[in-house]
Amino acid sequence: MALADAADPAKAQVMQAYMKSEMPFLGAQAMPRRAALKRAFLEHPIETAPEWRKATLTLWREAEYREERYAAIELTGFRPYRGFQTLYALPMYEEMIVSGAWWDYVDDLAVHRVGGLLAAFPDTMRSLMLDWARGDDLWKRRTAILSQNRFKAATDTGLLYACIEPSLSDNNFFARKAIGWALREYAKTNPGEVVHYVDHMGITGLSRREALRNIPASESRPTRRGSSTS
Repeated sequence: MALADAADPAKAQVMQAYMKSEMPFLGAQAMPRRAALKRAFLEHPIETAPEWRKATLTLWREAEYREERYAAIELTGFRPYRGFQTLYALPMYEEMIVSGAWWDYVDDLAVHRVGGLLAAFPDTMRSLMLDWARGDDLWKRRTAILSQNRFKAATDTGLLYACIEPSLSDNNFFARKAIGWALREYAKTNPGEVVHYVDHMGITGLSRREALRNIPASESRPTRRGSSTS
């Protein structure tokens, strides 16, 4: 088993405790895990999108160790299968996001998989991201917020803000962190816009700190509302 060969069992409990995971770890850290998985994927090529989806979901659903779910996510992004990144893959990603329900799974899927579909199929995906952003599932809302994190100047700010705003009243750490992270990423491209938005919307606390983290204090002073970070 590729993952077992890459694992250091002495690290398994530490990794499980850090991730607050009920599912145990093998102790396979990121770099050796990815190298082992690449070799395994090359040795067992997949020919069609249905086979790829079946293999991914089998890995995901039958996982006994957390790294096996990481392997499923890694398989979805394996370079030879880029052509399988179509709307056909979306139900698979939705299942993984909802059943995974933790940041280590969801963030990778949000930024690299769902975000890729949004870039490739904006008309369909924009409507879906708005639905997810307004829904009850925290991890789908987080996905919608983070889905443009790699878009830089191509960011659709209207969509970004529309995905953020339903969660502004949510005090959940993962919602607040997602808002700040998404705004921080866009601030690398347009810091003035992010400062204005954070100020205009009265965003405070964790979301504000994250959003403005890399912006000099002299440029991030609020101009319309108080400077509270409570």
